[in-house]
Amino acid sequence: MQLISLQALADKIGATLHLAANDTEQSQVSGLGTLASAGIGQISFLSNSKYRTQLADTKAQAVILHPDELSHCPCTALVHTNPYVGFALAAQVLDTTPRCAQGIAPSAVIADDVVMGQGVSVGANAVIESGVTLGDDVQIGAGCFIGKGCQLGNRTKLWANVTLYHNTIMGDDCLVQSATVIGSDGFGYANDKGRWIKIPQLGRVVIGNRVEIGASTTIDRGALDDTVISDGVILDNQIQIAHNVKIGENSAMAACSVIAGSTSLGSNCSIAGLVGINGHLEITDNVHFTGMSMVTKSIEEPGVYSSGMPATSNREWRKNAVHLRQLHTLVQRVKDLEKQQSDK
Repeated sequence: MQLISLQALADKIGATLHLAANDTEQSQVSGLGTLASAGIGQISFLSNSKYRTQLADTKAQAVILHPDELSHCPCTALVHTNPYVGFALAAQVLDTTPRCAQGIAPSAVIADDVVMGQGVSVGANAVIESGVTLGDDVQIGAGCFIGKGCQLGNRTKLWANVTLYHNTIMGDDCLVQSATVIGSDGFGYANDKGRWIKIPQLGRVVIGNRVEIGASTTIDRGALDDTVISDGVILDNQIQIAHNVKIGENSAMAACSVIAGSTSLGSNCSIAGLVGINGHLEITDNVHFTGMSMVTKSIEEPGVYSSGMPATSNREWRKNAVHLRQLHTLVQRVKDLEKQQSDK
């Protein structure tokens, strides 16, 4: 359990402390909860005014909120200009997640020439092959495989059963969740009269600093050039990144989205769930795709793009499907009517 005083927590998250009558600066908290569930010793937050009704009845020790909400708060407040960011920072301070590994497990298999920095931990049954370099305070979870020539930066963490193929590069402060595979072969084949000829994938995966990658995500190595994931990128669970893809700084992808080979995605982009992006495209910075979008051409202008259709009742969908099948005929009728009008 992590205990911290209200004042110390306010200082760490950049908030201003407003004490309730029964609190002091040294009152301690040890966890977080929702406005409805939090109790004494716990912090909550209000970042959406529609939950203000819950604020009046909250039993939380303190609430992180915007200055505009202070007058509605019945308990100690940590006033922050961005309460959701304040909540994220508080969650980091109070995080109780255990380490991926502690020390070097006796069952770990580590090649003699592996270079390890200070404070490296390797879990049970992990395999680290020849030529690997691990920075300071790296954590390798149980059952991980680190292929030949890989490099991991300082404080990077791999949870259990992560696989890094040979020559994968990862920067500092990265986090990879369980069962992710990085550096596997891209889908490269030539067709010779119906017979598929495999093209060896000779590039690498190069990952920058502060990149987080969700569980069961796959990132393919480049065919000739590298697949590149830039600094600050966050990837959700069950994502597929194909060979030679490049993702710019601070972009985000939600679960079950895919990017096909040799596409470049700009910086500060966001991709919602179930988005499919074709290969060999160029997508500029600050582009945002809503869920289930299908991207088939390059995008040069920043903005929000959509193509997925929201769900509707089956009866309505069937009617719309009938109309869609008639769309070509309707377009031709409109053209004929326009021509008749222009001939008059």
